[in-house]
Amino acid sequence: MATPQRDELPVAGLTTGQLARLLGVSPTTLRSWDRRYGFGPASRADGRHRRWSPDDVAMAREMCRLTATGTPPAEAARTARLRARGSAGPDGPAEWPPVLSDRADGAEGTAPRAGSGLPLGRVRSECRGLARAAVRLDAEEVRELLRRAVAHHGPAVAWEEVMSPALQAVGRKWQSSGERGEQGEQYVEVEHLLSWHISAALRHYYLDAARPRRAATGAPVLLSCLPGEQHTLPLDVLTAVLGDEGLAVLMLGGSVPADALIIAVRRVASLAVVLWAQTGDTADLALARRVAGARWGVRGARTQTPVLLCGPGWHQVTDAAEPPGLTYVTSLHDAVRTLTGLRREHPSR
Repeated sequence: MATPQRDELPVAGLTTGQLARLLGVSPTTLRSWDRRYGFGPASRADGRHRRWSPDDVAMAREMCRLTATGTPPAEAARTARLRARGSAGPDGPAEWPPVLSDRADGAEGTAPRAGSGLPLGRVRSECRGLARAAVRLDAEEVRELLRRAVAHHGPAVAWEEVMSPALQAVGRKWQSSGERGEQGEQYVEVEHLLSWHISAALRHYYLDAARPRRAATGAPVLLSCLPGEQHTLPLDVLTAVLGDEGLAVLMLGGSVPADALIIAVRRVASLAVVLWAQTGDTADLALARRVAGARWGVRGARTQTPVLLCGPGWHQVTDAAEPPGLTYVTSLHDAVRTLTGLRREHPSR
């Protein structure tokens, strides 16, 4: 049976289970809100079964939105009720940023979860809110939470403590659901939605925030995925962080053909080339050596560009020794530290 949409709620109202699926929270969370904060349906069908009317659903949506931004549940329930009666402003009392929390919504002393069925563990409340919004497929809320997280924490912390844990939790849920023979496909769309919006938030930050605040100078860092590699999100993260460091970036994107990559390296006097490989299938060490051997500049004074090998795929390459001109990096911080060090060593580039 299809989940009711916003404008297609049954006249008789939704059951608690139906509303839970609609909002991306557990039925236990809804019952806990009712028990603790008197936040439940206004009426019961036949005096027994809970039925959430359209007004109740709107109030519950507002409750989810507020808790997603870090508002304590008790305060969120009060504000949601006031807004349902038109007594509260659009921004409400929620404070930003939320603090780290290991408590689950509507439960004390239990294993922390996102209120969405995703196993998050101990994470920032922004991460829990982001996971809830993603499971609800609430694109507007996902976009706003990501914008706030990047603006407040910066791209590196936002990625490591908000975005990445949410993505990993979705991936784990997808995998575990498939192993149990459940409908793991229901989390594929969640992962796609979340990945797209994370990429958009990071690119927006680099283009509209990082560059005007701290002008990038000198030779750019050339970023590229190898042929067949479509995972560009890690390079979007690196792009945003390098923008904060004042480095210019030339992003080529996913699955760049080998010849096109070599031509770009020869045409651009870059500070360094970063090659991303998510899997061993795309970690082409022979191509990386070709890139490291490519020279640029005028005849008689040509030089080579350092090449950084980033991504878990390189760890699967059997030849673990670093050939001349190639540097393996193991983390985002390692990549940023290496690139900023190259800028200090070669200020003229």
